[in-house]
Amino acid sequence: MDAKQNKGGENPQSGAIGNESHYHSKKDRVFVRDIKGKYSLKDELDRLRAMPRVRKGSEIKFNDGPQAFSRHYVEPKDGITQTFHLHMEEYGPGGRSQKHGHVNEAAFYILDGEGYEIHDGIRYDWKAGDIAIVHNNCVHQHFNASSTKPARALVIKTKPMYMFMNMLFQHQVEPRPTVAAPGGEGFQVREEEDNYNHAD
Repeated sequence: MDAKQNKGGENPQSGAIGNESHYHSKKDRVFVRDIKGKYSLKDELDRLRAMPRVRKGSEIKFNDGPQAFSRHYVEPKDGITQTFHLHMEEYGPGGRSQKHGHVNEAAFYILDGEGYEIHDGIRYDWKAGDIAIVHNNCVHQHFNASSTKPARALVIKTKPMYMFMNMLFQHQVEPRPTVAAPGGEGFQVREEEDNYNHAD
C-alpha cells in the first residue's frame, strides 16, 4: 500500500479514494467474529441489544476503485450481525469487478444503470430494477455496459453464515482492475450525495 494512503484507502492529501481493496488486499478480514463470555452469554446479549439499529450510510465511505467501488454497510466485524453482509457496489463507466467464485449465494438489486454478469462463461444482462442472482460455486464477474454512466447495485449475501459453517472455499481468478476503463477516466464515485433517490 502506498505510504500516502491510510487503512481506509483514502489519500489524506488529495481526498481521493485509493485502490485499497476489501477483496484482494493482503490485510486481514473478519469473516466471522468471536463470541465469548460466560456460559449464559448474558453479556453478549446485553452488548447486542445495546447496538444501534440504524446505521447512517452517509458515514460509511466507499473503498476500492477505479472501476468497481464498494461501500460496506453491515458485516460481522461491525459487531452488529454475525451471519449477514450487506454492501453497495458502484461500477464506473465501463467498469468491471474482480472475477471470482465462492460457496455462498448473493443477490444484487440493481439501483441504477445497465450492465451484465458473466457466470461460468454465460452472459446475463440487467438494468435498474432487476435482481441478479449469483448461485453457489459459480465463477462470476459484474460489468457496467455503459462507457459514459455509472451503475449501482445493493448486494445482499449470507457469506458469513457459510464461513460460520466451515464452508470456506472462495477463490479470486482475476483481481479488480487498478486503472480506469476507457471512458471512465476521472470518474468520481458518488460519495456525498444529498438525495439517494433514483434520478433520471
